[in-house]
Amino acid sequence: MLTYDEIKKNEAIRTYIEKADASLQALGYTEHSFPHVMYVAEMAGMILETLGYDERTVELAKIAGYLHDIGNLVNRVDHSQSGAIMAWSLLRDMGCEASDVATIVTAIGNHDEGSGVPVSPVAAAIQLADKADVRRSRVRSKEDIKFDIHDRVNYSVVESKLKINQEKTLIKLKLHIDTRYGSIMDYFEIFMNRMILCRRAADVLGLEFKLIINEQQFA
Repeated sequence: MLTYDEIKKNEAIRTYIEKADASLQALGYTEHSFPHVMYVAEMAGMILETLGYDERTVELAKIAGYLHDIGNLVNRVDHSQSGAIMAWSLLRDMGCEASDVATIVTAIGNHDEGSGVPVSPVAAAIQLADKADVRRSRVRSKEDIKFDIHDRVNYSVVESKLKINQEKTLIKLKLHIDTRYGSIMDYFEIFMNRMILCRRAADVLGLEFKLIINEQQFA
């Protein structure tokens, strides 16, 4: 069975991730390279492992997380769908079993808040992990943060933690925002749809989603 380690070592996949991020850099988007995709992979795996899902499902979530933004190589628009098609071809060529391909492709094709739906536990875990990766280090240019709200919000987040409580009833996204760079209202202006998706994803996993910013609970 195809493993997460094999995916990470595949040179073609590494090249596609690098080139996809280069395209986003040219468009002025935040970092979507290896730090981001590995965060999503590891966090999605952690979520499902914590909730008691089997080892193979956890592994598939990691693979889907690593590949989830590969469609940016084609275009930012509809990148979840183009990424799913790319992943389908790559995984088949690597000998991945059809049922595993289906699980991974479904998660990738549903990860974006514009059209995504948490149709499976793996898809839900990818959505939560992806939307939780808000951090200062994703901002490429410090000079323009006053002019771009996405850069302001990401740069303002000095700490981000996604945690499941001991009882496995809640998943909390805790953010510490430096309001000198971006306000809490700025965060909601651009991330409201993402937080709604997180709430739906948490529900699929049998969890309640809580958003806490600067020790204040907002959801």
